[in-house]
Amino acid sequence: MVKSKKKHFSYYITLAIIAGFIIGLTLNLTHSQDLATYIKPFGVIFLRLLKMIIIPLIFSSVYMSVINLESVKNLASLGKYTLGYYFVTTSMAILSGIILVSFLGPGKGANLDISQKHTSSISESKENQKEKKPQELLSTVIQVFETAVPQNPIKAMVDGNIIQVIVFSLLLALVSLSSKEDAVGMISFTRSLEKISHHLTHAIMKVAPIGVFALIVNVVSSTGMNSLIYLGKYTLVVLLGLILHVTLLSVFISPKIKMSPLMFFKNISAVMLTAFSTSSSSATLPVTMSTLTEDFEVSEKTANFVLPLGATVNMDGTAIYVSISTIFIAQVYGIDLSISQLFLIFVTGSLAAIGTASVPGAGFITMGIVMGAVGVPLEGIQIVLAVERVLDMSRTVVNVVGDSVGAIFVDSLMKKRS
Repeated sequence: MVKSKKKHFSYYITLAIIAGFIIGLTLNLTHSQDLATYIKPFGVIFLRLLKMIIIPLIFSSVYMSVINLESVKNLASLGKYTLGYYFVTTSMAILSGIILVSFLGPGKGANLDISQKHTSSISESKENQKEKKPQELLSTVIQVFETAVPQNPIKAMVDGNIIQVIVFSLLLALVSLSSKEDAVGMISFTRSLEKISHHLTHAIMKVAPIGVFALIVNVVSSTGMNSLIYLGKYTLVVLLGLILHVTLLSVFISPKIKMSPLMFFKNISAVMLTAFSTSSSSATLPVTMSTLTEDFEVSEKTANFVLPLGATVNMDGTAIYVSISTIFIAQVYGIDLSISQLFLIFVTGSLAAIGTASVPGAGFITMGIVMGAVGVPLEGIQIVLAVERVLDMSRTVVNVVGDSVGAIFVDSLMKKRS
């Protein structure tokens, strides 16, 4: 039933993208762009709905992801290895995405008309960058950590300060874990908030095809064929990042399983194909678990802990996608991101990928969180929507490969200890 709904959603999103592209291009070629103004409001409403859900979703998801560890002691042994692996690989994914897109610059010089519609906020962002004196990396990192701690968490939520909301959620969750008796009411409230936020996100994603259609029409009618060139560059950079990451993971795990990277991919091909066709780490989970326990001799105890957790919090592919997309959109708008902003993308992207991984439409939500943290206009999402579907399928493959490598790696560590 879940797979059927997922397929229907993907089908409608794909249709919306194709229809939006055809109609938008038709309006552009016939010089009838004004007609797009009647369609645009549906896209604007969709973006506002995404913005609306970000704060309650990120607060409750991050808080409950820590609470679900059940106790601080569970951070030891199996939990420590698993979470350590997931954090390191997610951080590597974010960092590689930042380096790739910054070096290749697929969005530089795009000069798309859509980017001119937010000139006031862009100009303000550029002025702020001019006022900042160049800083050493160490002082930049210190400044980011200093400002990450909120003086007023409620104000941080009102202002949409994502990194401060994440920090507050983490600290509150850790304290709640150490004194569960006093935190019963808070845990119950936040668990309810998380579930309601997920239900609301499901509802928002039901109207996503309409919103996506309107956004595609708006951007393509304004940019025409010019957008195809930069979308092609952007897609190639994302795919390059995804390929490099799974290659590194295969090289890393090869000595432990005593097989070449090519043999590893061959043995895990069923998992990768299932992930590509379903675009869901959770839907792929049964195939992943059977493949690892039978073909890679991973213990059931390890697989039963590491893989479900990975399907929820380990999003290497999403991390690469979000970091590249955020910086690409900034390049299109002509926004030069500072070192501190790039570091914010690194920190926020790592935490947000963990916090929102199990939510349908996680790519939209996570991207919105990271873009909001560094001041890139959320409206820029419409620039990359045309290739969202194929990239969603591709990054899911990377996610499940990361889960699989993690299970094999953690199992090898646990066997050494025993």
